[in-house]
Amino acid sequence: MTTKQQDKGAGGDGDRPARRVTLTQVMRGAAKQLGELLGCEAVSVSAVKSTREGWAADVEIVEVERIPETTSVMASYHVQLDKGGEITGYERTRRYTRGQTDRQ
Repeated sequence: MTTKQQDKGAGGDGDRPARRVTLTQVMRGAAKQLGELLGCEAVSVSAVKSTREGWAADVEIVEVERIPETTSVMASYHVQLDKGGEITGYERTRRYTRGQTDRQ
């Protein structure tokens, strides 16, 4: 997912206009990229929003799979992405078991 594409073929005049990255592409890209970086399964994106720098997303990851599944160790990661949807940084914000719910 890049915002600028180089057109260096015959008759190409350099940079073409940036293509628009959709919310769906950002969500899928954030989950896929973070899963690949961590070597874990990304199971969902719980939040995503546009920022000045690009995008921010919260991704849920399975850190340790256990049986039964409700005891698997999960983690929430806050991910920063550039305008093209590429991860520029991330941090783990929470760890919990899959069967756990937040109390409010």
